[in-house]
Parts: sequence; structure tokens; C-alpha cells
Amino acid sequence: MDKGLSSFIQNLSLNEQQVLRIEAVSSDAFVLHTERHHSFLPGQVVALTNDRKLPPRLYSLCTSPDEQSLGILFNIKPDGLLTPRLAMVRPGDTIFVSAPFGAFLGDRRPAWWIAAGTGIAPFRSMIRSGLGENNMLIHGSRLLEGFYFRDEFTAFFGDRYVPCCSQEHGDGVYSGRLTSWLRAKKSFDPLMQYYLCGSAEMVVEVRDILLEGGVGLNNIMSEIYF
Repeated sequence: MDKGLSSFIQNLSLNEQQVLRIEAVSSDAFVLHTERHHSFLPGQVVALTNDRKLPPRLYSLCTSPDEQSLGILFNIKPDGLLTPRLAMVRPGDTIFVSAPFGAFLGDRRPAWWIAAGTGIAPFRSMIRSGLGENNMLIHGSRLLEGFYFRDEFTAFFGDRYVPCCSQEHGDGVYSGRLTSWLRAKKSFDPLMQYYLCGSAEMVVEVRDILLEGGVGLNNIMSEIYF
């Protein structure tokens, strides 16, 4: 993580909040619901930890501003300090959460949303907030169980939802990485907005594909997950 970003996160004010519930969305991914004390915009993030001795990490909110709780999607990093502990929290436990912030914000212009893994979180917040009616969603995962909220996205987007799986095969799923699906397109609408959310490797590769396909840098918005 960039040292400047790390320093910024460390200096954020964190509020004590209670866990309301935690739900499994796959064998190693969860949505943690906590109290909501601030308004927010769909696409924003919070810094979160369950122990003030552990550095907080950033997580996009996956619920809408109209819902009563804050929903935070995360998956367990086996070598991580925080996510294995977050998976063990229970209703009533205390966690420490910043006010929401960030500028990865959707609007009502037609756009392509491109996400890998838990990078899908902000886009779920956006569709639950009434955005995305004319958009396309391309979602990449190594495994089929990694298509979090697939039923919700399929119902909302129909054939404008494209799940791309690199290691397994399934009905209605493109067999391969999302970057392979994008490379097959070769060219893209230069007036469209493109939102990228996921690992730095994915974001950089997709950005380069879009640039090569005629999209201007100003039409590409990205949120990198570390």
C-alpha cells in the first residue's frame, strides 16, 4: 500500500460501533452489518478494524444509503491480520469504523462497471441506490462461488451482467478471465464511462485494454483494492 495512503488511513478517526449481524456469502466471504451513524454516497468506503492495535483497512460499502445498517463485504485473507478476525465477530461485538469517504461515485450516465472479487461491493451499493439502469456489469472471479450477489445482479441486469470465471465452468458464465472477455471486444465506445474496481493488477490491465481500444483516460475511473 502507498505510504501516503497508509498514513492517511492511520490518522482517520474511528468510532466504536456494534456488529448487528454477519452473513456468509461464500465459504470464505462475508457481509458484516454494523450500526450506521453517518450518511454516505454509493461507492464510498470506510476504514475498519476490530482491534485498535491492528491497523484499519479500507472496505467499500455494499448497501445503499437508504438501508439502516452499513454492509461491508470482505473475504478472508489466510495470511491477513484482520480478515480472519473479522470472520469471527458476532452480533454485539465492538468494531471501530471511520465515517464513509471517497470519490468512486456512480451517476446516471450509461457506464460499464468492471469488477473482480470483492470489488463488486460498490456496484451493489449503486444498484440498490437506483443507479445502473443502462449499465453493463462485467464481474471476474477465479471460482463460481466468488460471484457474490449473482442472483441480485442477474435479476437487475439480465444479459447485461457478464460473469467471467477463470478456473471453473458454469451455465451462463464466460470461461476465462474478464480481461480475456474484454480483449475479444477489441474496441469500445469512447463516450462511455468505465468504472474499474479490484486488485491493482486487474485495474491496470483493464485500463490498458480500454486505452488500446480507444477510450480516453478521463473516461476511466478506478478503485484499487489492496
